[in-house]
Amino acid sequence: MKILSRYILKEHVGPFFLAIFVITFVMLLDRILDLLNLIITKHLAFITIGEVFGLSLPFMLALSIPMAVLVATIMAFGRLSSDNEITAFKASGINIYAMMRPVIISAIFLSFFMVYFNNHILPNSNYQLKNLLIKIHSRRPASELKPGIFTKLQHYNFYFHDRDENTGLLNQVLIYDRNDRKIPRTIIAKEGKINFYNGGNSLKAILYDGEIHERSTDNSDSYTAITFKKYKIAIPDLGIKLSRERIAHRGDREMSSQDMQLKIDDLDKSRQSKIVELNKYQSQLKDIESGKNSKSEKEARRLGHLIKLRNQRIKSITSDIYRYKVEIEKKYSIAFACLVFIMLGAPIGMMTRTHSIGIGFAISTLIFMIYYVSLYGGEELADKMIISPFISMWISNIIFSVIGIFLIVYSVRERKIIELGKIINIFKRKKEDREHL
Repeated sequence: MKILSRYILKEHVGPFFLAIFVITFVMLLDRILDLLNLIITKHLAFITIGEVFGLSLPFMLALSIPMAVLVATIMAFGRLSSDNEITAFKASGINIYAMMRPVIISAIFLSFFMVYFNNHILPNSNYQLKNLLIKIHSRRPASELKPGIFTKLQHYNFYFHDRDENTGLLNQVLIYDRNDRKIPRTIIAKEGKINFYNGGNSLKAILYDGEIHERSTDNSDSYTAITFKKYKIAIPDLGIKLSRERIAHRGDREMSSQDMQLKIDDLDKSRQSKIVELNKYQSQLKDIESGKNSKSEKEARRLGHLIKLRNQRIKSITSDIYRYKVEIEKKYSIAFACLVFIMLGAPIGMMTRTHSIGIGFAISTLIFMIYYVSLYGGEELADKMIISPFISMWISNIIFSVIGIFLIVYSVRERKIIELGKIINIFKRKKEDREHL
């Protein structure tokens, strides 16, 4: 039996790592398209670019590993079925349960590893990536200057109408200087140009034919207007070096389940205090509703307003609690999807009776799309407090597990619901007939 277990697990290893590589690579391509413009405009170093993609990998692996399990299971059992090895195992007295046992045990261990991964490695990498992207966006902010848009650079707000393609001059320049001023100084110029230095992190603006308008903060009647032929503005060190100090707030995607549970406890205490206040105001309102006079009517309106505010606050806090609970359940449901996909993939693989990589990926992609859409839909419903966080995140696993168990039982009884292999062969023959025609 140990030899059989090693043999079946060996059939899964190659397709599993191949699927992880392919799926992660596809997701990485999508990430490259999103970050390409950022990389070009910010002139990032190769080390920084590598760090961005490296910190993006855990998020991709959280999704690609369960999907890779599904691909590997379909391909492994499909190959065993197409080569009639499953028939040989059955003839030797080895049933499907025994063949699936080592894979299920491995999936259980992998699921617990994914729980640790989703609770510790993934939140920390997301947090580091969030900080790094904030630093990157603050680097070379002068490169963000675009026509027709106000751009804030330190204490200045820059605006220009358009750029002359021949001379490179900016037309109709407007600058608000808020440096140590309650009332900003306004600088208007017919045209100007901007030069970069210090690796693009410092700016020198040269303006031509303009005016400076300034109002005194001490005396509102004091107003100064100065005309100029040429005016210079220098702003050193616009960018921020990519230090590793933590500047971002941790959101739900950057927190472990334990951290989110502490957050839920704090929110629940706040909600309970608001409920106590709500009950107090409702009790006071009932007390004054019996006698109506001008004073009591005014107090009733005030209490009605306070009750409305408390209800809104309670609803907002409850919504935040639901959001954190959804994230907690998601970390566990996606982790145990590895086990669910084993139960679903094994009988589907035996039904396909093929070891084709393309077919394995096609069927797995379809199943995972259905799984992910249902997961996303459940999350939306839970965020709107229509269904509970547990149901929203686990309903997909429950349904897929029931379908998987149903298919396994029918496979053990050697009943065929549908032979995917024959359907695939029909489509192949039709394609070949069209080619001959």
